[in-house]
Amino acid sequence: MELPPGPREDPCAWDDDSDPEPEPDPDAQAEAYVSRVLSPPQFGLAPLRAPPLSAPAAFSGAPEPRPTSKGPSVQFPGLLSLPPELLLEICAYLDARLVLHVLPRVCRALRDLVRDHVTWRLRAQRRVRAPYPVVEEEDFDWPAACIELEQHLSRWAEDGRWAEYFCLADGHFASIDSVLLLQGGTLCLSGSRDRNVNLWDLRQLGVEPSRVLVKALGTQKNSTHKGWVWSLAALDHRVCSGSWDSTVKLWDMAADGQQFGEIKGKAAVLCLSYRPDILVTGTYDKKVTVYDPRAGPALLKSRRLHSSAVLALLADDRHIISGSEDHTLVVFDRRANSVLQRLQVGPAQGLEGPGLHVAQPELLYPSSLPQLDSYLLCMSYQEPQLWAGDNQGLLHVFANREGCFQLVRTFDVGHRSQITGIKHSLGALYTTSTDKTIRVHVPTDPPRTICTRSHHNVLNGICAEGNLVVAASGGLSLEVWRLQA
Repeated sequence: MELPPGPREDPCAWDDDSDPEPEPDPDAQAEAYVSRVLSPPQFGLAPLRAPPLSAPAAFSGAPEPRPTSKGPSVQFPGLLSLPPELLLEICAYLDARLVLHVLPRVCRALRDLVRDHVTWRLRAQRRVRAPYPVVEEEDFDWPAACIELEQHLSRWAEDGRWAEYFCLADGHFASIDSVLLLQGGTLCLSGSRDRNVNLWDLRQLGVEPSRVLVKALGTQKNSTHKGWVWSLAALDHRVCSGSWDSTVKLWDMAADGQQFGEIKGKAAVLCLSYRPDILVTGTYDKKVTVYDPRAGPALLKSRRLHSSAVLALLADDRHIISGSEDHTLVVFDRRANSVLQRLQVGPAQGLEGPGLHVAQPELLYPSSLPQLDSYLLCMSYQEPQLWAGDNQGLLHVFANREGCFQLVRTFDVGHRSQITGIKHSLGALYTTSTDKTIRVHVPTDPPRTICTRSHHNVLNGICAEGNLVVAASGGLSLEVWRLQA
């Protein structure tokens, strides 16, 4: 006798199985489930109804399904199942420092991905979308370059909207011609035509404005020097100042700025370079002079390397590099104690490929050589790249290739007159000019200007360290930008 279906019964529920006894082979049923990815037969379940995705959990104890269903997640957990290209795409949205320092601790696969310099090269090129760097060596530090680039782009995003600006106008009563940051940007020194070197505590910016200016260095009644202060250089806590009074004075910032030495020369000191074993001066009388700051300081040697005033100078362990109003750049070999190169740029044949002339030292009497159309006023060196600004508003890039400097690029970055200051690093480039602007660039080929600030007077130099950028103004002030930390 057939019974009518109850109000909650499904008439099709009995179509597939009229026998209430369970299947005799549960293992076979489990294997069939795994192969079909369906729920096992159950009383009261229509065959066409798909079970919830969580249904397999009811059979997690079966011997065969566990290794089959769980295996892939063990071998390729989470993100690591993705292709490397997608992993790199995800990492591109993370801070470069986190990627470099944290991800390698997660697992070996991420460590290998992060340690591959190709990863960082692709990341950098994606950020700048231009040839970078201008000069590349075999051991170029791509991770450090990426960190600097991204930090620089972030700090000056939206035309520098997030940079705090301060104008320090109470301290000098004449044009400021040199500026120097110390101790990671916490302290600043400025040299002025009022003959003073002022010490500033930039930690007080926005906190105690009256305490930003600390004092003028020196014990003289009226000023630090007896002539205009034209140049500053530092080594750790020791600082030197060069003046038109033909002296170089040495100061110990660890001893509250006390003077600990003085060099009396015969001509105005226009540029300086301070190394652990040497102190180098470039002077108005066309000479480059080397002193030992550890002894006296004691005079080591003085050479007339140019036929006009020495305007820019820097030194490293192997070279002393000087630029002059005579339109030459001289590379002096410290170890050989002789001139290694005298570089001269021929007439510019467009900015893409300037000419280069390199002569041997014995053929180098300056008056016999063709001269530059311009001369260098400032330099910034991070091996192997030497960036220099000239009196026509152009930037020149030289490459140190196995001890030989070569001019590789000349750029017009938008300045209309002399470039008076330059600061170059792996990921940042700053320039100042007598056209009353400071320009912030990305050091690509060619440099990309991301921010320009106009001033009411000429700008005579720039220094950048930590999250501080300071420019020296002919309008008696220091122009300061504090960037996001």
